[in-house]
Amino acid sequence: MFEEILGLPAHVLVVHAVVVFVPLLAVLAIGYVGLPRWRHRLDWALGILAVTAPVTAFVAVKSGEAFTDALVARGYQGQILNQIFEHSRYGDILFRIVLPLGIVAILLLVVTSGHPRVPRLPNLVTPVLAVAVVALSIGALVYVYLTGHSGAEAVWGTTL
Repeated sequence: MFEEILGLPAHVLVVHAVVVFVPLLAVLAIGYVGLPRWRHRLDWALGILAVTAPVTAFVAVKSGEAFTDALVARGYQGQILNQIFEHSRYGDILFRIVLPLGIVAILLLVVTSGHPRVPRLPNLVTPVLAVAVVALSIGALVYVYLTGHSGAEAVWGTTL
Protein backbone atom coordinates (compact mmCIF):
# COMPACT_ATOMS: atom_id res chain seq x y z
CA MET A 1 0.00 0.00 0.00
CA PHE A 2 2.80 2.43 0.85
CA GLU A 3 5.22 1.38 -1.86
CA GLU A 4 4.08 2.82 -5.18
CA ILE A 5 1.58 5.21 -6.73
CA LEU A 6 1.26 4.89 -10.51
CA GLY A 7 4.69 3.28 -10.73
CA LEU A 8 6.49 5.92 -8.68
CA PRO A 9 7.69 5.51 -5.10
CA ALA A 10 4.78 6.70 -2.95
CA HIS A 11 7.12 8.52 -0.59
CA VAL A 12 8.33 11.02 -3.17
CA LEU A 13 4.72 12.01 -3.84
CA VAL A 14 3.36 11.94 -0.29
CA VAL A 15 6.09 14.17 1.15
CA HIS A 16 4.68 17.09 -0.80
CA ALA A 17 1.45 16.84 1.19
CA VAL A 18 3.42 16.86 4.44
CA VAL A 19 5.41 19.91 3.35
CA VAL A 20 2.14 21.74 2.71
CA PHE A 21 -0.19 20.51 5.46
CA VAL A 22 2.17 20.47 8.47
CA PRO A 23 3.31 24.11 8.14
CA LEU A 24 -0.28 25.15 7.41
CA LEU A 25 -1.43 23.38 10.57
CA ALA A 26 1.36 24.98 12.62
CA VAL A 27 0.77 28.52 11.34
CA LEU A 28 -3.00 28.24 11.57
CA ALA A 29 -2.79 26.83 15.10
CA ILE A 30 -0.54 29.70 16.19
CA GLY A 31 -2.95 32.11 14.53
CA TYR A 32 -5.87 30.50 16.33
CA VAL A 33 -4.10 31.02 19.64
CA GLY A 34 -2.85 34.53 18.90
CA LEU A 35 -5.89 35.96 17.15
CA PRO A 36 -8.95 35.09 19.28
CA ARG A 37 -11.18 37.44 17.25
CA TRP A 38 -10.60 35.30 14.16
CA ARG A 39 -11.23 31.94 15.80
CA HIS A 40 -14.68 31.60 14.31
CA ARG A 41 -13.13 31.95 10.84
CA LEU A 42 -10.22 29.59 11.49
CA ASP A 43 -11.91 26.78 13.42
CA TRP A 44 -13.03 24.57 10.51
CA ALA A 45 -9.72 24.88 8.68
CA LEU A 46 -7.82 24.14 11.88
CA GLY A 47 -9.99 21.10 12.57
CA ILE A 48 -9.47 19.71 9.07
CA LEU A 49 -5.71 20.31 9.19
CA ALA A 50 -5.49 18.83 12.70
CA VAL A 51 -6.63 15.53 11.16
CA THR A 52 -5.05 15.79 7.71
CA ALA A 53 -1.49 16.76 8.71
CA PRO A 54 -0.90 13.82 11.08
CA VAL A 55 -2.39 11.40 8.53
CA THR A 56 -0.09 12.65 5.78
CA ALA A 57 2.90 12.52 8.16
CA PHE A 58 2.03 8.92 9.04
CA VAL A 59 1.71 7.93 5.39
CA ALA A 60 5.04 9.65 4.66
CA VAL A 61 6.76 7.70 7.44
CA LYS A 62 5.31 4.38 6.30
CA SER A 63 6.02 5.03 2.62
CA GLY A 64 9.53 6.16 3.55
CA GLU A 65 10.11 2.89 5.38
CA ALA A 66 8.95 0.96 2.30
CA PHE A 67 11.17 3.10 0.06
CA THR A 68 14.18 2.56 2.34
CA ASP A 69 13.58 -1.19 2.33
CA ALA A 70 13.48 -1.15 -1.47
CA LEU A 71 16.74 0.81 -1.66
CA VAL A 72 18.47 -1.55 0.79
CA ALA A 73 17.22 -4.53 -1.23
CA ARG A 74 18.77 -2.96 -4.32
CA GLY A 75 22.13 -2.76 -2.58
CA TYR A 76 22.33 0.88 -1.56
CA GLN A 77 24.88 1.36 1.20
CA GLY A 78 27.42 3.77 2.61
CA GLN A 79 26.96 7.53 2.83
CA ILE A 80 23.65 7.69 0.97
CA LEU A 81 22.12 5.13 3.32
CA ASN A 82 23.37 7.11 6.33
CA GLN A 83 21.68 10.21 4.90
CA ILE A 84 18.47 8.26 4.37
CA PHE A 85 18.54 7.01 7.96
CA GLU A 86 19.10 10.55 9.25
CA HIS A 87 16.16 11.75 7.15
CA SER A 88 14.09 8.87 8.51
CA ARG A 89 14.90 9.79 12.11
CA TYR A 90 13.81 13.38 11.49
CA GLY A 91 10.60 12.12 9.86
CA ASP A 92 9.82 9.90 12.85
CA ILE A 93 10.30 12.83 15.23
CA LEU A 94 8.15 15.03 13.02
CA PHE A 95 5.30 12.52 13.18
CA ARG A 96 5.69 12.31 16.96
CA ILE A 97 5.25 16.09 17.11
CA VAL A 98 2.47 16.47 14.53
CA LEU A 99 0.20 13.82 16.05
CA PRO A 100 0.04 15.48 19.49
CA LEU A 101 -0.23 18.88 17.78
CA GLY A 102 -3.34 17.67 15.97
CA ILE A 103 -4.82 16.25 19.16
CA VAL A 104 -4.09 19.35 21.25
CA ALA A 105 -5.40 21.63 18.48
CA ILE A 106 -8.68 19.69 18.44
CA LEU A 107 -8.89 19.89 22.24
CA LEU A 108 -8.30 23.65 22.04
CA LEU A 109 -11.06 23.93 19.42
CA VAL A 110 -13.46 22.09 21.71
CA VAL A 111 -12.53 24.06 24.82
CA THR A 112 -12.86 27.44 23.08
CA SER A 113 -15.96 26.53 21.07
CA GLY A 114 -18.42 27.94 23.57
CA HIS A 115 -20.71 25.02 22.82
CA PRO A 116 -23.22 24.38 25.62
CA ARG A 117 -22.32 20.68 25.78
CA VAL A 118 -18.69 21.43 26.62
CA PRO A 119 -18.41 21.29 30.40
CA ARG A 120 -17.07 24.28 32.28
CA LEU A 121 -13.36 23.62 32.77
CA PRO A 122 -10.85 25.34 35.04
CA ASN A 123 -9.58 28.66 33.69
CA LEU A 124 -6.08 27.24 33.38
CA VAL A 125 -7.03 24.69 30.70
CA THR A 126 -7.19 27.10 27.75
CA PRO A 127 -3.80 28.79 28.40
CA VAL A 128 -2.11 25.41 28.95
CA LEU A 129 -3.53 24.08 25.67
CA ALA A 130 -2.55 27.32 23.92
CA VAL A 131 1.06 27.05 25.13
CA ALA A 132 1.17 23.38 24.10
CA VAL A 133 -0.18 24.25 20.63
CA VAL A 134 2.40 27.01 20.12
CA ALA A 135 5.29 24.86 21.39
CA LEU A 136 4.28 21.86 19.25
CA SER A 137 3.74 24.14 16.24
CA ILE A 138 7.25 25.55 16.55
CA GLY A 139 8.63 22.02 16.91
CA ALA A 140 6.67 20.90 13.84
CA LEU A 141 8.02 23.80 11.78
CA VAL A 142 11.59 23.03 12.84
CA TYR A 143 11.29 19.33 12.11
CA VAL A 144 9.47 19.72 8.81
CA TYR A 145 12.44 21.86 7.74
CA LEU A 146 15.04 19.41 9.07
CA THR A 147 13.25 16.44 7.53
CA GLY A 148 12.77 18.10 4.18
CA HIS A 149 16.30 19.48 4.06
CA SER A 150 17.89 16.15 4.94
CA GLY A 151 15.76 14.38 2.33
CA ALA A 152 16.66 16.93 -0.32
CA GLU A 153 20.34 16.64 0.58
CA ALA A 154 20.15 12.86 0.23
CA VAL A 155 18.57 13.15 -3.21
CA TRP A 156 20.09 16.31 -4.65
CA GLY A 157 23.18 17.00 -2.51
CA THR A 158 25.73 15.65 -4.98
CA THR A 159 23.84 16.52 -8.17
CA LEU A 160 25.15 20.04 -8.77
